[in-house]
Amino acid sequence: MSNNFIPWQRTAHGANLLDSSGHPGVTIFEEITGLANKHKALNLGQGFPDTEGPNEIRQLAIEAILNGANQYAPGSGFPELRQAIATHQEHFYAMSIDPQTQVVVTTGATEAIAASLLAFLEPGDEVVTFEPYYDSYGATIGLANAIHKVVQLKAPNFKPDLDELRRTVCDNTRVILVNNPHNPTGTVLDQSVLQEIVALAHKHDCVIIADEVYEHLTFEQKHIPIAGLPGGFERTITISSAGKSFSFTGWKVGWATGPEQLITAVRTIKQFLTYSSGPAFQPAVAQALALPDSFYSEFAAALGNTGQMLAEGLEAAGIPVIRPKGTYCVSSSLSRPLKRLKVGHFGSKVSHFSTD
Repeated sequence: MSNNFIPWQRTAHGANLLDSSGHPGVTIFEEITGLANKHKALNLGQGFPDTEGPNEIRQLAIEAILNGANQYAPGSGFPELRQAIATHQEHFYAMSIDPQTQVVVTTGATEAIAASLLAFLEPGDEVVTFEPYYDSYGATIGLANAIHKVVQLKAPNFKPDLDELRRTVCDNTRVILVNNPHNPTGTVLDQSVLQEIVALAHKHDCVIIADEVYEHLTFEQKHIPIAGLPGGFERTITISSAGKSFSFTGWKVGWATGPEQLITAVRTIKQFLTYSSGPAFQPAVAQALALPDSFYSEFAAALGNTGQMLAEGLEAAGIPVIRPKGTYCVSSSLSRPLKRLKVGHFGSKVSHFSTD
């Protein structure tokens, strides 16, 4: 990275949005969507669902707007939503969270990620992520003038090499940022990998940021939060959102949970980014979190089925597919000549499409 870069350029560089001359480009999501619109193509390049979230939850937001929930929400989030988040963690993962001090509501998971990184990084600190990674990781690491180190997830199983991980995490590492289930490979990390991350965080005095927005979108196994493992909670900021769990991506309601000292730091940064947002959406999300377990299992099953349909269609076109274990994502290779594809509609929420 050039020493002459100023903050916005470091941000763009971190997200791979600067060309060789230093001029900014557009994100891959904007590029793919523009091309899909131009060529009237099926857009598999952006991670938003093709169905809406539950109607009864949408109705709650409508009623809240009409009843005057249009002013600032509390900076930490509405109490009923923070309580619902704590109840959710207890119900699904047997994790006891204090809604008053260990939960902060954010403007989507992306703000939670940014606030978490900016809260702890000094210039020159190192952040370790798995690659490929969500582009906001690199952007915020660049903004903080920190150093981005990666451990590659390689096809076909997209499992990290633990020896490489041990070599990469060192005493200069300030944050290990883990996305699990993983976007865009669709892999779900084994408990042994997660436990090694916890061990490395203790050894090198790191903070773990766990981006777990796809926690309810696993197909072969239940999600294991890294904060729920022995030694995990005390060093982990866990992030999730209503966007991926309930198909309300535009509502931008996310949250971070963790020990009080870490959440206090995140909240301090967050309040000077957006302060607060979503006053009509937060109470509705609180109700969504109270939906029965069957909602989550049926949602994952339906997504898994449409993912299989997409995979079968791609394979029929001669495109090899690596079947995902979670998320919206299907990974494939376009290295071979394609057959003519005669598949009309995949009926799929599997929106990310990656080539290896």
